Amino acid sequence: MPRMLRRAAVLGATAHVASNRGAARANAQNAQQAAQQPPAPQYEAPVPDAAPAPTDIYAELTQLKGLLDAGVLTQAEFDAQKQKLLAG
Repeated sequence: MPRMLRRAAVLGATAHVASNRGAARANAQNAQQAAQQPPAPQYEAPVPDAAPAPTDIYAELTQLKGLLDAGVLTQAEFDAQKQKLLAG
């Protein structure tokens, strides 16, 4: 019986060593593959939104004039909005 126990112990130890070698090989392969992969992309900081485009004053004045002609705006309201547009 002791002979069988020794044999089992030797087989177990052999299997353990083989398993460790396999794991070491797998770890080495994983490290090698990781070294071969390109680095993760570096993302640039987001660009802030551009300043709003300058408004088309002529188009806005035309729209305001249409509202004045339709009776939606009074002459005073039209003049106030016109001054705001022209002032910038």
